[in-house]
Amino acid sequence: MGLWFLFVVLIALCSGCGLRGKRGEPASEIPRVVDLSYPFDESTIYWPTSKGFQHEKTAFGRTPAGYWYSSFNYSANEHGGTHMDAPIHFAEGKESVDQIPIQRHIGPGVKIDVVEQASRDRDYRLSADDVRDWESDHERIPRGAIVLVQTGWGRYWHDRTKYLGSQKPGDASDLHFPGIAQDAAEFLAKERGVSMVGIDTASLDYGASKDFIVHQILSEGGIPGLENVAALDQLPDTGFLVLALPMKISGGSGAPCRIVALLDQHAN
Repeated sequence: MGLWFLFVVLIALCSGCGLRGKRGEPASEIPRVVDLSYPFDESTIYWPTSKGFQHEKTAFGRTPAGYWYSSFNYSANEHGGTHMDAPIHFAEGKESVDQIPIQRHIGPGVKIDVVEQASRDRDYRLSADDVRDWESDHERIPRGAIVLVQTGWGRYWHDRTKYLGSQKPGDASDLHFPGIAQDAAEFLAKERGVSMVGIDTASLDYGASKDFIVHQILSEGGIPGLENVAALDQLPDTGFLVLALPMKISGGSGAPCRIVALLDQHAN
C-alpha cells in the first residue's frame, strides 16, 4: 500500500462515507492519524517580541430562555504556536496564506531526524549533507514532499526558557535552539522542489540567526514553512501523508495551522 491509498482514504473520510470491512466492521487499512499541532492557550509559545494568544470570555452559561450558550474573542500574532509561514512573510510579492493553492497543503511526508546532533549542540543546523545522508538510507525526496525536521525540541514545549534558550522575556537577541542551515534550504528548494518545510522549534532558522536566511530562501522559492510542529517522535521517517491546513487569513503572512499525518500502516 502506498500514499495513493492514503489519498483515497482521505477522500472517503472527508465525504463522510467511511471505509468498511466485512460485516460492517471498520476497514483494517484505515491509517492511524497523528496530530502534529499544539493547542492554543495562555501558555502557547510565541516569538518573544510578539503578542501572545489571548482568549476572552464573552458568554458562558444558560440564557434567560434556558439554552446553553458560550462565546469567546481571541487574538494573537500570526506567528506563534503551531503555525504556517506564508511566502510573503520574507519575500515581497509572494503568496499570502489565502493565496497558497490548496493542493500544496497536502503531500507525502518525510521526517529527517537530527535529535542526536541537536542534543550535543543547541545551535545545530540541519545541513545539506544531513539531507543527502537521509536519502542514502531511504530514497530520493520526492518533488512536492512536505519535509519535517525533528530536533527533539518538542520535549521542551512546556518550558519556555529551555525551548527558546533564553531567560529574557520580550527579548529575541539571544535565542538558542536548532534550525536549518542555508545549504539545506537551498538543496530542498532548488534540487528537490519540496512543497513545505517544517520543524519542531520556534523557527526554521536557528535561534541565533540575525538574517533569517532560511526564511528568505524558502519564501523566495514560494515554499511555506511550518514551525512549532508537535509529536514528530510519533512519525516514521517516510510512508505518511501530511495535511497542513492554516486559518485562511486574507493577506496573511502566517496563520495558526492544524497539521496532521496519516500513517501508512505498512511503513517502518
